[in-house]
Amino acid sequence: MHRAVFLDRDGVINSKAPEGRYITRWADFQFLPGAAAAIARLHQSGFLVIIVTNQRGVARGLMTIEDLEEIHRRMEAALASSNAHIHAIYYCPHDVSPACACRKPAAGMLLQAAKDHGIDLHNSWMVGDSDRDILAGQNAGCRTIRILPSGTPVHVPSDRTVQSLDDAATEIIQADVAQH
Repeated sequence: MHRAVFLDRDGVINSKAPEGRYITRWADFQFLPGAAAAIARLHQSGFLVIIVTNQRGVARGLMTIEDLEEIHRRMEAALASSNAHIHAIYYCPHDVSPACACRKPAAGMLLQAAKDHGIDLHNSWMVGDSDRDILAGQNAGCRTIRILPSGTPVHVPSDRTVQSLDDAATEIIQADVAQH
């Protein structure tokens, strides 16, 4: 069985859009500092790196599935040029209501990835910046890391809290070395 690091996208790999707005085109996509290097380190450490992202902008008609997949294609190509390989991307295009099995905090995307890629969820990590991300990881049985700018309120505790994806990668790799 494989070990994976599940990553939320917006706020973990790239800058979030302003409150109430969405990343709907490649021109709006800005990598966060150190994200590519962190993904490369995770990959080199033997983890599958899988993105799990809620993309409500599709349900709201702000972008199409094709627009979303084009952003993801370009993101993967840019990351690959830094030896940062993404093994798979799972997204939920649905709105908050009616509830679906894939929209975080539900664990559907993580469970599907585990089934598709033979992942041991208990030896995997979910890295996100929101309560929804942490709950999805917990609901799937993963360990969790929250990327949290200082001063942000937390309602759902994670296993660890860090300032960046680079810090999260360091924590995951150190925990992996200590475990083995």
